[in-house]
Amino acid sequence: MLGNRAVHSWEDQRFDGLSGGERTKLALAGVWAESPDLLILDEPTNHLDFQGTSWLISELKGYKGTIIIISHDRYFLDKTVDRILELEDGRLEEYKGNYSYYRREKEKRYQASLHAYQIQEEYKKRLNDQIRQLKGWSGKAHRESTKVDSAGNKMGTKEYKRVKAKKLDRAVKSKLKRLERLKVEGVEKPKVYGRVKFAFESEGKGGKSIIDARGIGKAFGDRTLFADSSFYIQRGERIGIFGQNGCGKTTLIKAFMGQESLSGSLFVSPGVRIGYVCQDVHDMTEDTRALDMFEVADRRQLGLLRTLLANMGLREQHLQKQVSDLSLGERTRLKLAKLIYHDYDLLILDEPTNHLDLQAREQLEEALSQYEGTIILVTHDRYMLEQICEKLLVFKNGIIRRIEQEPKAYLKAYETSYQESGGADKEDISKDHKPGLAADKASKTGPMEDEILLDHELARVLARLSMAKADSQEYQDLDDQYQDLLARKKALRKK
Repeated sequence: MLGNRAVHSWEDQRFDGLSGGERTKLALAGVWAESPDLLILDEPTNHLDFQGTSWLISELKGYKGTIIIISHDRYFLDKTVDRILELEDGRLEEYKGNYSYYRREKEKRYQASLHAYQIQEEYKKRLNDQIRQLKGWSGKAHRESTKVDSAGNKMGTKEYKRVKAKKLDRAVKSKLKRLERLKVEGVEKPKVYGRVKFAFESEGKGGKSIIDARGIGKAFGDRTLFADSSFYIQRGERIGIFGQNGCGKTTLIKAFMGQESLSGSLFVSPGVRIGYVCQDVHDMTEDTRALDMFEVADRRQLGLLRTLLANMGLREQHLQKQVSDLSLGERTRLKLAKLIYHDYDLLILDEPTNHLDLQAREQLEEALSQYEGTIILVTHDRYMLEQICEKLLVFKNGIIRRIEQEPKAYLKAYETSYQESGGADKEDISKDHKPGLAADKASKTGPMEDEILLDHELARVLARLSMAKADSQEYQDLDDQYQDLLARKKALRKK
């Protein structure tokens, strides 16, 4: 069974204020405290950063027991499983391999089934043609067996015509039986599942430079997230933002949208139209009807909107529901529909695949690959990051750097370095001499005045807590630091 006693020993009030990523890390921290025979992990990488996912993969590789994983994280599945069971239409299909093998094998099985079905349909068509022809011949034979010529004699031998007609009738019955057997025992038409049809467009107006940062930084009191950072983003580029939880990715995104102030100089082209999707699906107005979230001027726009929503798997019954009655996946699709409904020059996507199934994720990637505007993507979905993005903005040693290397090559090198160091991030900004102070250091610098800073520190402590032994002094010290930070956050919220 799944061992998690260390986590459940915490009082309920100590979980208040935890983000999704913090809860995930805390849950994982207690797994290794016991020696379970069976691990059942339900979306274990949700909200985990690259380091957390790499650590979990490493731990699972050394685990000797049985592991059952439910996950939409394709990279994680590639690295951790050797067998996939897919439940589809009440049937369980087995694939003996990882996710990449599953996708290839599933396509092969589909093509094989489709080919067999097409051959069967051609055969059925020939049978129907033969049946029609035989029925015509049989009818003619029956008619001729009763005809009389001008001399009053039968045309041909009466018995011969009757035998011929009966023989044709038997042939017709035989072929009809074959058709009936095919209907019952034949190859079923392989089901083509409705695909979500994303269709992003961009007007493509404006100059070449869309964002220009020179010496930007962000600090909260004595705590520095990043400093002295310079980079640029040009129109049409696809930029991924990479860094640990709590390093300042969300702060940077908010600055792009004018919601956060930074030191230094940050230029965002004033003519650019920005479309933004955040990872929180609970920020939507709960008591609003889904259809009322869109501004529709006339019947024509309403028709286009309904078509768009239908293409994304949101049918009429979904549109009449209140947002509070929609599933998390339906809410995510609704957010993306709002993004598509307006033609934006710049898409800022913060974990856009959260709550989407695998087919929807792949279709979203396909649509984004065809989008001609600018993309800034924050995601823990490594597959999406590698397929969509061409460059990276990396949070490294308290500085944001633009990396011209393709994400796949950069992340591979980073992963190798991370594993060779035994799971220690050489680029971690948790040392005292670096711009970013460690959570334990920051917790001693006095009261923190900004909730954003507290969130960053909580994430940093939880990242370390997830890797500490549950019965160690380090775990206890980090636990104490976490409680102190959580108490400060509660106090700040009461002000």
